[in-house]
Amino acid sequence: MSLKRAGYSVDGWNRSKDTLQYCVDNHIIDGKAEDFSVYDVVIIALPPEATMDFINKAAFKDGAVVADACGIKGWMEEHVYARERNFRYVGCHPMAGKETSGIKSACETLFDGASIVVVQAPQTDPDAYETIIRMARDMRFRLAVKCSAEVHDRKIAYTSQLCHIISNCYVKNDEIENCLGFTGGSFRDMTRISRVSPGMWTALYMRNRETLVGDIDNLVENLVKVRDAIASGDEKELEEVLAGGVERSRMATEVKTSPEIEIINLQDEAK
Repeated sequence: MSLKRAGYSVDGWNRSKDTLQYCVDNHIIDGKAEDFSVYDVVIIALPPEATMDFINKAAFKDGAVVADACGIKGWMEEHVYARERNFRYVGCHPMAGKETSGIKSACETLFDGASIVVVQAPQTDPDAYETIIRMARDMRFRLAVKCSAEVHDRKIAYTSQLCHIISNCYVKNDEIENCLGFTGGSFRDMTRISRVSPGMWTALYMRNRETLVGDIDNLVENLVKVRDAIASGDEKELEEVLAGGVERSRMATEVKTSPEIEIINLQDEAK
């Protein structure tokens, strides 16, 4: 939808024929994709296993740019580069989404002002990479983050996957019942993403499990410190533990240069 808004000609394919027909009827796409070898760019938005199944079975134009939107990149590169391909692969991850699914949850403004991670490997073709950056700019993403698959998976384990796990665990409390009138923004933020697809997120967690388990261990360790401070009745100790979190939170908004990460302001470049 955002590509069509930007003036691109967009065909689509979906595993559900009803969804595909809905897209045609509502002018979300220009037509149904049947022969993938006619397209210059193919963007695959499927879970990891389904993405690789699609890549291995479809016929692509020689030199076409084939990008995926999976939330795991190391696993994808391992499988894509396991054999020779006639296309140029670029791994991407749009940092925007909703807790609801299905075509009726789609909107053309979802990526406006959002970030997109574009992964670079030694095999990445520079022109293919620039094609994706240009399309992201036209789709009105604000930032593009350039990094390796290893950096992506490490960061996403913390900034996305761990957050979803925390939300899922948080709602498993009997007090979740009869909360109307007792909730504010913090509750809504904590519970919103607990409703995401278990199947899709299980696939992502399992393909990033080594990094993710380490982040969960760190979280458990810090939760125990808070619990122990509260249980001890020592207000000074609890305040010190909490103050440590306040101090660390400031690091999330600090801008630091890193040899691992390059951030491109797409809209400044567009101007």
